[in-house]
Amino acid sequence: MDERLNYAPCGFLTISEDGVILSINHTLLTILESHLDKLRGKHINSILTVPSQLFHQFYFVPLIKLERQIEEMNISLESENGKEIPVIMNALPRKRNGRTVIDCVLIPMGKRSKYEGELLIAKKEAEAALIAKHQANAELEVALKNLREKQEELLELNKQNQTYKINTKKELELARKIQVTSLTDPIFNQHIQIESFYEASNELSGDIYGFYQLDQHRYGIILLDVMGHGISSALITMSLHSLFRRLISQGFNAEFVMKELDNHLHSLFQNNEEARHYCTAIYLLIDTNTQRIDYINAGHPPAFWQDPNGKQYHLHSSTPPIGTFEGIEFKTNTFTYRKGGRLLLYTDGVTDPLGSEHLSKLLTESLSLPISKLKDEIVEALNTSKNYYQKSDDQCFIVVDLK
Repeated sequence: MDERLNYAPCGFLTISEDGVILSINHTLLTILESHLDKLRGKHINSILTVPSQLFHQFYFVPLIKLERQIEEMNISLESENGKEIPVIMNALPRKRNGRTVIDCVLIPMGKRSKYEGELLIAKKEAEAALIAKHQANAELEVALKNLREKQEELLELNKQNQTYKINTKKELELARKIQVTSLTDPIFNQHIQIESFYEASNELSGDIYGFYQLDQHRYGIILLDVMGHGISSALITMSLHSLFRRLISQGFNAEFVMKELDNHLHSLFQNNEEARHYCTAIYLLIDTNTQRIDYINAGHPPAFWQDPNGKQYHLHSSTPPIGTFEGIEFKTNTFTYRKGGRLLLYTDGVTDPLGSEHLSKLLTESLSLPISKLKDEIVEALNTSKNYYQKSDDQCFIVVDLK
């Protein structure tokens, strides 16, 4: 980046059409209290407050496509330490190396109140001078009237923005409660014990799971991770949840469940490729009478199976994630087990900070311990990793004891 632009008295960044940060100048990095390596390649949402993320999705993206420019758009950034930074943004798309990129100029408004106060003082001084001189200046009166109207509009807009932020926060909290309420409770009986952990990176999560007892001996367990996290991913998870709960509860086999979920995603986005989301998923059908497990892994991190002797196996992916392309053939894998084994299913929000080797070690060390202890050990490791691991992602895992 040109040095003058890099140290310009305003923020400057370039993003791709889908919002990925391609470059960012030193001034904006200083404002955000961050570094280039942390932000380049991330989505612009990573530096926006939650309301501004919504504003970007529903206003910025349509306007830049329709009018080919953005002028004086008010949004708020979020610094590395969580500080909200109001800015005015201008943006303009251009072609670079055969693809469209969007250049954005961001001007902080931290001193806006000071300037507005100075403007009010200047207005009062002007009015006093007019009274002292007894001069009727029609043009100045009109200008002052317009100024008052603009100030009132600004106050009203600020009031509306504050109300919008409060209402948005309430709606997101309600949506979070609904999403958490939809999760299934632990299962504990003489044949099986199932427990889980779930934590969203933001108000809403792109991870979803469910485990259900189908009859006296059969249990269905599913874990999905929709690409991304936040509102859009959460909407898709809830849509998938209502479908897989019905399919699994009715006892359909693994291939049928996965195929229906795949068809559902394709039907959601058949007319909008830009909005298309894919989803990794793993589904297990456990029969405690025959001691048999049927499973399909569609692009999901491989689950662990640990037999009673402590030997571990990976339930690897055999198909791409659901929703990637049509015509995917889902093939069921099957194995039998001996009582005393243990399963661990997880999303990449768990392995990214911990690593699969550390998970394997925790699983081995808890061989003779109850799964509640294994769950506590994994959660403690995740909490410890937050001190040095910067990436924010949804975290979810399921542990199963087969007695």
